[in-house]
Amino acid sequence: MFDIKWIRDNPEAFDAGRRARGLEPLSAALLSLDDRRRSAIGRSQAVQERRNAAAKEIGQAMGRKDLDTAERLKAEVAGLKAEAPALEAEERDSARALEDALMEIPNIPREDVPLGADEHGNVEQHRAGQKPGFPDGFVPREHFALGEALGLMDFDAAARMSGARFVVLKGTLARLHRALGQYMIDMHVDRHGYEEVDPPVLVRDAAMYGTAQLPKFRDDQFRAGDDHWLIPTAEVPLTNLARERVIDERELPMRFTALTNCFRAEAGSAGRDTRGMIRQHQFAKVEMVSVTAPEASDEEHERMTRAAEDVLEGLGLHYRRMLLCTGDMGFASRKTFDLEVWLPGQGAFREISSCSTCGDFQARRMEARYRPAGAKNTRFVHTLNGSGVAVGRALVAVMENYQDPDGTIAVPEVLRPYMGGLDRIGPAKGRT
Repeated sequence: MFDIKWIRDNPEAFDAGRRARGLEPLSAALLSLDDRRRSAIGRSQAVQERRNAAAKEIGQAMGRKDLDTAERLKAEVAGLKAEAPALEAEERDSARALEDALMEIPNIPREDVPLGADEHGNVEQHRAGQKPGFPDGFVPREHFALGEALGLMDFDAAARMSGARFVVLKGTLARLHRALGQYMIDMHVDRHGYEEVDPPVLVRDAAMYGTAQLPKFRDDQFRAGDDHWLIPTAEVPLTNLARERVIDERELPMRFTALTNCFRAEAGSAGRDTRGMIRQHQFAKVEMVSVTAPEASDEEHERMTRAAEDVLEGLGLHYRRMLLCTGDMGFASRKTFDLEVWLPGQGAFREISSCSTCGDFQARRMEARYRPAGAKNTRFVHTLNGSGVAVGRALVAVMENYQDPDGTIAVPEVLRPYMGGLDRIGPAKGRT
């Protein structure tokens, strides 16, 4: 969310940021809404000041026995009092109109973000790891073909109970999915110093507004009753831990991580990734969130992205880091790195992590501030979030990269302690 005062002082910079995202200039329209709000405030204050002055004049008139003047002033006060509700309503409505408009505006990209209309404008930063070597003539299978052949992945059963974009994992594949989540959360806590959190997966409107899932992306969310939403990512509850707080600078940076189920309606993905686990309504993800002072947010962004890369490197997966262009970055982001993992079954890189720095965009929506050491005034914190990483997509990557021609799947060495020493996933009982 933007400070309207900043837009008034920097209309050209604001509109330039919108143009970078491929959006029309908006400063003039917003300032017009603000002018309406300020005018309403001015008229309301003028009426209240006149009421106060008239009340004082009534007392003076009564003191000198000037009853005619006193009655005239009383009539004026009554008229002003009758006028006040309409003025208060105009002030309230104009403020709401401005706030609603500001809530719909995406963050402005940083100057070092490449210009581009869509994912084709993203810029590769580096690659790491190696593609797996398969025997000559072997065509790697996609994860859903592997899982179904093993009898450990059942989309039909999930569809019968829940509909499309769900899956039932069984046996050792279910355990591998669980092992991946535990491996990631342990890495972020033990190696990267994040504090583990077990947050609610149901949150109220204010939390979703705070991280900018609402109001813009209402159709992408799952409503739970009248008062709650299922979280689309643990970014929502973790970032809202800073909500409506004044944090002591000595507490910064605050680093949180959580392994949760996440829920997305995937409203705009009709026809995309309809088979398999790439795009599901319910999925597990390890999330990282940092709350920092503004001066530290750039360094924290790199640190967070490296933590996500560490997961992929530990699993021995080939990946690349992409700097997203202005037309492909998220609504709340100022700058985003995506990590894309190599999937041999698809013969393509697919996103497995997205790490973003949001500046004070979310902090303004949440009223999240900190007090610098020795200062009287407070400042808005900066917030960052990143996948560390999506567990289902990591399962897909492990299955496709560690498959053998006989249809079995090798277990990466770092996961074997979480698998009771199991080093290979074979067919379910009763399958050969």
